Amino acid sequence: MSSLITDWRDRPTHRKVWALAAPMILSNISVPLVALVDSTVIGHLPHAHQLGAVAVGASLYTFLAWAMGFLRMGTTGFAAQAAGRSDGAALRQILLQGLLLALGLAVVLGGLGVPLSGVALHFMQPSAELDQLTRAFFHTRLFGLPAALATYALVGWFLGTQNARAPLAILLSTNLINIVLNLWFVIGLDWGVVGSARASVIAEWSGALLGLWLTRKALRAYPGQIIWSALRVWQSWRPLLAVNRDIFIRSLALQSVFFLITVQGARLGDATVAANALLLNGLLLTAHALDGLAHAVEALCGHAIGARDRLALRRSLVVAGGWSLIASLGFAVLFLLAGHLFIEMQTDIQSVRDTAFVYLPYLAVLPLIAVWSYLLDGLFIGATRAREMRNGMLLTVLLLLPFAWFLQALGNHGLWISFLLFMVLRSLTLGAQALWLKRSDGWFSGKAH
Repeated sequence: MSSLITDWRDRPTHRKVWALAAPMILSNISVPLVALVDSTVIGHLPHAHQLGAVAVGASLYTFLAWAMGFLRMGTTGFAAQAAGRSDGAALRQILLQGLLLALGLAVVLGGLGVPLSGVALHFMQPSAELDQLTRAFFHTRLFGLPAALATYALVGWFLGTQNARAPLAILLSTNLINIVLNLWFVIGLDWGVVGSARASVIAEWSGALLGLWLTRKALRAYPGQIIWSALRVWQSWRPLLAVNRDIFIRSLALQSVFFLITVQGARLGDATVAANALLLNGLLLTAHALDGLAHAVEALCGHAIGARDRLALRRSLVVAGGWSLIASLGFAVLFLLAGHLFIEMQTDIQSVRDTAFVYLPYLAVLPLIAVWSYLLDGLFIGATRAREMRNGMLLTVLLLLPFAWFLQALGNHGLWISFLLFMVLRSLTLGAQALWLKRSDGWFSGKAH
């Protein structure tokens, strides 16, 4: 206990954490704010199925894009460790490999997205109006997928070099453009749901191009040359692909949980799926803010592991963990006291409001439960311990399935209880593995997986 207090009082660590976390919190919050603006703009159109189409269409797109989240997470860990070694050649190789992977995956997913969305909508059994608008929204969003995946790789690489200003510039620019164009296209030009999708596509390409331009200045701090011949050798790709494979499986399982919430909500009616989308906007706001601290853990822990500095690793975890707990308490109180205002701001459709109000207590509890999994994710990503993340997520889903099956009878209450249980199990499985690695000195003696 005394060592924890000593670590918490270490002012240099607080400065390092917030030098990375503050810009990332600002940039991360802009991401759910876009979803919030989308819901608010569409939510004030006259019909619930219009809001539902944005919720379902965005969920389909997010399932594809966020399943590729390994492009950011895998890149961050390797870039952080290369920066810890001051290896400019490795940093250049990691950046180029991340961008090439993003382009290739975008082409594959773009081809698979249309038929897969048709299958998903078949199982959702939406109304005819919801089905038609969802397809139009989703098909338009696919044009922005290459830019979105490239941005993942760019943000991960910048964060790994402990450069939080570039991700801030990329994400703020992307999301501010999205907000402005959303208001113009949906309200000004009366393009409706498709206008919201077009705004997102233009914004995603703007952010990716800005990120590419910013890499030129960032690379000057790490002299080195790209070893082009290494890109043709399998061994140079193997570590990154192995980590990305495991994070992909982990992300796919995670996104499946979120996607199933949308599927089950759609089966319960247009008002329910729309209400759940408004509540999940609150979770996204919380998660992205707390992820700012988790991103600081990724960069600082990855750097400490690359430099083999045990004290820096422990202090980074203690300080970031303390601030994460304080922030999660703040969000819980906010949703408990002002949750009704949060819902009313997003829509004036009374049936959707009334449905959302019933389930607000679940949103208030979520930050206190979910915060630990975000923090532990940051530790495992910085250590490039993707295999443990994968195993923990798969175990979590397997443990959850029987409970979720029995809770179906409770309708939407059962859906939210299952989601809370998922977050509890996710934190426990990661925590158990973190303790095992600590006891076996695995954070420093083991190989990246």
